[in-house]
Amino acid sequence: MSNQSKSNWCLNSFNYDFRNSSLLELALTHRSYSAENNERPEFLGDAVLDLVLSDVLFQLYPSVDEGNLSLMRASIVNERSLSALARQLGINEQIILGEGESLSGGQQRDSILANTLEAIVGAIYLDSNFEKIAAVIKTIFNDSINSIDPSLSYKDDKRHSKNYFNNKKRIFPEYRLIKTTGEKHDQQFFIDCVIKDEGITTSGDGKTIKIAEQEAAREALKRLADDKGE
Repeated sequence: MSNQSKSNWCLNSFNYDFRNSSLLELALTHRSYSAENNERPEFLGDAVLDLVLSDVLFQLYPSVDEGNLSLMRASIVNERSLSALARQLGINEQIILGEGESLSGGQQRDSILANTLEAIVGAIYLDSNFEKIAAVIKTIFNDSINSIDPSLSYKDDKRHSKNYFNNKKRIFPEYRLIKTTGEKHDQQFFIDCVIKDEGITTSGDGKTIKIAEQEAAREALKRLADDKGE
């Protein structure tokens, strides 16, 4: 695909028109393809993404403490959520991979997709300024930001379940993405939490994978408490 085609894709997906198209090309280039790759812009994009979303959450929720703000941010910025968003944006169709990585399905690998999304964020920042990339981030993460429910106690039920299982010497639960429904701009994720040794499977759904996992973990904890009389 030509640089112009990639620029057109970026304009449609991110509402951003690169002045220096080589920055976009670099952001899409995996290390398996070239020594000149997206690892440096990914490093920058990761920091920019954290800063912008931290500021958004700080402004939206003035009464929430720093621990819960961190958990809110983590519900948006994690490999599974970022890779899901990357697929919605069509990044998997634009990544430049080496032949071996491409043949092994690298364009669908969560880690590669999440890292490439962060690299594009870094590239847009380099091509413009902080105000512009902040606007882009707020737009593409709008659904994830709006899916946060401030009325919930943002204790991490997934982390809570891990601690519970470790304390009880149980196997850590497995989270499985069962299906995704809806259009790209309005998706719903369905997750199962499976605890094989206890014969427990619970389900959760939400606008992000993180929220669906939290709901499934919460139901698993309830089931365990009921079964054990705790």
